[in-house]
Amino acid sequence: MVIDPAIESHYGTGYERSRLFPGGNPALEFVRSMELLDRLLPRPPAQLLDVGGGPGTYAAPLARRGYRVHLVDPVPLHVEQARQAAGRDPASGFTAALGDARELAERAESQDAVLLFGPLYHLTGAAQRRQALAEARRVLRPGGRLLAMAVCRFASLLDGLYEGWLDDPDFRPIVDQDLLDGQHRTPDPVGRPEFFTTAYFHTPDGLAGEIERAGFAGVAVYGVEGPGWPLRQEWADPQRREQILFAARSAETQPSLTGFSHHLIAAAAKP
Repeated sequence: MVIDPAIESHYGTGYERSRLFPGGNPALEFVRSMELLDRLLPRPPAQLLDVGGGPGTYAAPLARRGYRVHLVDPVPLHVEQARQAAGRDPASGFTAALGDARELAERAESQDAVLLFGPLYHLTGAAQRRQALAEARRVLRPGGRLLAMAVCRFASLLDGLYEGWLDDPDFRPIVDQDLLDGQHRTPDPVGRPEFFTTAYFHTPDGLAGEIERAGFAGVAVYGVEGPGWPLRQEWADPQRREQILFAARSAETQPSLTGFSHHLIAAAAKP
């Protein structure tokens, strides 16, 4: 199992465990992702493989909903944190192990659903992503569901605009490269974690095309955060929060607005 050193350094800081819960409250990305998972996954007690599941961010709440969840991740710290999360709450019990999206240990046709929340953006080569999608297809039962997350091609551009980073000499080249070919590289991923780390950023159409070419059917792409994601300060206000969520739900499959989200979720089925 080989992981890019920049990616390992980025996640080795341990920040991923708290990233989606600033101040202890769930962020827009988490709330909307859970909404989509609740709607698009098969019903519990389906068998679910969480590939690249990090510290158990989604595995724990899905296990609490009654899913039988196994998490695999290539970062040892994430697996340790996931096991801690599973042990803290018996109601959210799930299993976790080191694993590589490109070579899963699970048997063919053993899963009702597969989550790929990470592999499609941290596997930066098209051939690597094809391997991960082929493995997901292999372990899914016929009719099983794939839910795959991607980072949107325009995420750095929009971040740079709203955060005032477009004049930053360290950040502007990142934006230019992202827009050119989606290959996101950060000069100092530890010193500037807000700039993210080595990744590939998809366009909505590019994400759908990759999954269709991998042999999945009925591909649909959803914008996660929607057009209200820049209103981070207002997210804490309950009234504004409902407005931000309304906007995200209303725009989630509109082709002209899907790319405004930081993250995309593609849903598909194994024929």
